[in-house]
Amino acid sequence: MTAVKSRITYIESKADELTGLARIGRVSLSKTGQTIYYRGDAFRRFRGFKANYYKVGSGEEYWISGPKKDGSDRLYSQAVPVEIDEDAREEYWTTIGGLPHRASESVANR
Repeated sequence: MTAVKSRITYIESKADELTGLARIGRVSLSKTGQTIYYRGDAFRRFRGFKANYYKVGSGEEYWISGPKKDGSDRLYSQAVPVEIDEDAREEYWTTIGGLPHRASESVANR
């Protein structure tokens, strides 16, 4: 893995349905930005109907994007809670969400 920088992203599985399991977590990017690394998996960019990345190896489709300040991260707006990884939680709530008083919360449900 040749990752050069990291950032917090919204990651939603599109393997089975339009709305899938989702997380907010810290990813590493390749030099070109075409590959994202998250929890030991590699995701490659592509153009799809409901997804913009696929998991290398399995081909499962994902929607991966920068988290939105207002918390409306899902591709198809639905009020479904999204878990936040521990290593991204404080930065997500303080820097991205502008809600530092929620920095201890591990679920975004705005």
